[in-house]
Amino acid sequence: MTANLLAHAPALFCCGIARSGAYNRTLTPFGFQAETRTLWQAPGVYAAMSPYLYAHRIEAPLLLIHGEADANPGTAVLQSERMYGALKGHGKAARLVLLPHEGHGYRARESVLHVLAEMTDWLEKYCRGGGGGGARARERAGHRGAGG
Repeated sequence: MTANLLAHAPALFCCGIARSGAYNRTLTPFGFQAETRTLWQAPGVYAAMSPYLYAHRIEAPLLLIHGEADANPGTAVLQSERMYGALKGHGKAARLVLLPHEGHGYRARESVLHVLAEMTDWLEKYCRGGGGGGARARERAGHRGAGG
């Protein structure tokens, strides 16, 4: 959901943090969440719910975190790897953190601490420090100008 919000409302956020997400719904063509129609029955829904297809619109820096052993077919680690590649290909600020031996949810103490540290550093760098994305978000935080 984070990446979708950044893609469709780019000026609202200073940055984003997305964990174990599904960024390209065309990779789950026979339904997802409450959507029971197939990709071929509802292509517009699948496109709208695929921030991968809108990576060029994302302005705010995005931290992607994913367990390398995510066995959920809708949120395979490939989703984060491809989203990261799309963002970097468009020159966007992004970071991909892969957690060894972790699935969809993170259980190991080291992984949880790593995730908390990554998230704290990301927010500190891009929101509190004012170096983040959307102009309106920076203005609300009291930062003005192109550089934040």
